[in-house]
Amino acid sequence: MKTYIPGKDAALEESIAYFEQQLAKFGFDLEYTHWLNPIPHVWSVHIRDKDCPINFTNGKGGCKKAALASALGEYFERLSCNYFYADYYLGKAISQAPFVHYPDEKWFTIDQDDLLPAEILDERLLDFYDNQQELMASDLVDLQSGNAERGICTLPFVRQSDGQTVYIPVNIIGNLYVSNGMSAGNTKTEARTQALSEIFERAVKNRILREAIRLPQIPADVIAQYPHIEEAIATLEQEGFPIYAFDASLGGQYPVTCVVLKNPNNGTCFASFGAHPRFEVALERTVTELLQGRSLKDLDVFVEPSFDNESVGDHHNLETHFIDSSGEIHWDLFATESDYAFNPWNFDGTSAQEFDRLVAQLIAEGTDVYIADYDHLGVACCRIIVPGWSEIYPAEELVLANNNRMAHLRETLLALPQSELEGDEYGDIYHAIEQCGVDDGNLLYELLGIACAAGDPWRTLRVGELKGLLALAGGDLELAQEHVSWCINYNASTFTAERMRFYRCLAQSLQLAQSERDPAQYRDAFVRLYGEETVDAAWQSISGDRIFHGLRHDDETLANFAVHQALLASYDKLQQAKQQ
Repeated sequence: MKTYIPGKDAALEESIAYFEQQLAKFGFDLEYTHWLNPIPHVWSVHIRDKDCPINFTNGKGGCKKAALASALGEYFERLSCNYFYADYYLGKAISQAPFVHYPDEKWFTIDQDDLLPAEILDERLLDFYDNQQELMASDLVDLQSGNAERGICTLPFVRQSDGQTVYIPVNIIGNLYVSNGMSAGNTKTEARTQALSEIFERAVKNRILREAIRLPQIPADVIAQYPHIEEAIATLEQEGFPIYAFDASLGGQYPVTCVVLKNPNNGTCFASFGAHPRFEVALERTVTELLQGRSLKDLDVFVEPSFDNESVGDHHNLETHFIDSSGEIHWDLFATESDYAFNPWNFDGTSAQEFDRLVAQLIAEGTDVYIADYDHLGVACCRIIVPGWSEIYPAEELVLANNNRMAHLRETLLALPQSELEGDEYGDIYHAIEQCGVDDGNLLYELLGIACAAGDPWRTLRVGELKGLLALAGGDLELAQEHVSWCINYNASTFTAERMRFYRCLAQSLQLAQSERDPAQYRDAFVRLYGEETVDAAWQSISGDRIFHGLRHDDETLANFAVHQALLASYDKLQQAKQQ
């Protein structure tokens, strides 16, 4: 017996079988874990690559098969759109290969004036991304290749208003859009419809939060038309969680719904949004999103609603909502009087009709839709960009917080643990980091694009800690003391017990070293408190006999990072599929 659900162009059994067949064909071996079914008609599952566990997705649905099909579909979208690898440096070999991202990519060299090449983007996108004319060509070197000599890597997107091909830099995609606008489907139009639905969902959600819009509740008799959804909501209510189901279409304009769960035990709430041209699909997705990857015991990690609408509408709060929906929501959402009347919308049709309608609506609102389709894994996938609608991070971040800010220092920083530099040379590196304009709290592995294992000191190494280690290696004990104190306060929850003990010992040892006391008089007391091995590490760090404690050296092959090597092996499978 085959199971068909609204919004899908194939039976769930067919989708699952085909997705699994294609993964096996290209050498990807997945495992399915963390099945959850906390209430009737709400399922979720976590799936990951056995050989590269940092590649994982989560799926949700109204039944077990729907959840698995959802997780597998998301896995394909993240493979096909290179999202699994978007935060990582892919190494010199790949940076110099015939193609880094896709065979149809196009590279543009960076001239001596560092000006944007005329052939990239179009007039609308140039104005949107660089309306202050501050963006330089070097800002658009992609993190994954880091190959500034090769230039700017761009990918072709088709502009839907006129069918023209526009080349968009990979750097812009990675910095501003992350996973928004990606999808996979049984057909091209199903995938595109889903991607556009998610763009509508997040854009409308942000508008509701920014403008403190008061939404109308969905009438009980409307919810009753969908018994499975009604039962899921009723079960949550019976478990003690008040549920509000809202029409988030803003008067029937947009295919979006919202469901809010309140937790009386700690006064917090959680808002879930969902979108699809079919009202039933949008509402079911919204309800299942509430409990994706969560049991009923995991509903106490959210925050209280707020009357500070400026805080709720702040872009940092909106980014938190995109990441895990745990941001603040405003009390106005629950006001008895709403800003819109409930509109019983439903825009269903074939997936092609639904897609055409969504595109037409966006173009009518004064924007455009740019689409890249991918089928190299045998599954229809796409990435869609809608300027002004689908950005997760503001365009200013291309200048202020670009993910390639420290890529030019990667080789130097990886080599530090075995370096034999003079004191002032460590100072030069310190100042080079300062010039990058990165916050001391930023993690180095993220800035350098390295995949690290949990517990690895590189995993917790922040810019402030590295500055302290550089000051220590360069013999500036006063500056080192300042950064070590910062480290202890900032990293208390992230350092291993062993590394925290080293820093506590180092902080005291630095004070001792800068006093007029004889360290030998205090060694026994230090050893009894911190242990001989830790004292040796701290004191040798101060003397310069041991530098960059706990960090192992490497080069741009990243051969000493096993997790990164597993990621590169996974990417190699994907590259072979693209070549075929």
